[in-house]
Amino acid sequence: MNPDKLDYFKGILVEKVNNILGTAEETMNQMSQGDGTFPDPIDRAMSEANRTIELRTRDRERKLLQKILKALEKIKDGTYGICEECGDDISESRLKVRPEATLCIKCKEEEEKVEKQFGL
Repeated sequence: MNPDKLDYFKGILVEKVNNILGTAEETMNQMSQGDGTFPDPIDRAMSEANRTIELRTRDRERKLLQKILKALEKIKDGTYGICEECGDDISESRLKVRPEATLCIKCKEEEEKVEKQFGL
């Protein structure tokens, strides 16, 4: 991949990192505010449900962040855009949609078939 395209994808990845970190900071600020006491049990249940959803979302973002950081490392070491399974190039159209992708579309589809077949 040429240096201009690598810079393009690096920019997208860095922006994603900044967005995730910014959202995580907002969540920490929101969760540290308030005393968590509610006179109504329904209000308390809703608050706990919202908190659980927020924490699940942050956990998914944490996992995505690790993939993004791995992609940035691949840019540094010159292996970005190369499928980890077969060694072929990952198409630019796939990288535009999912810049942290580590598998070409063919290998990803195969992985999903196996996951579906074995219920993983």
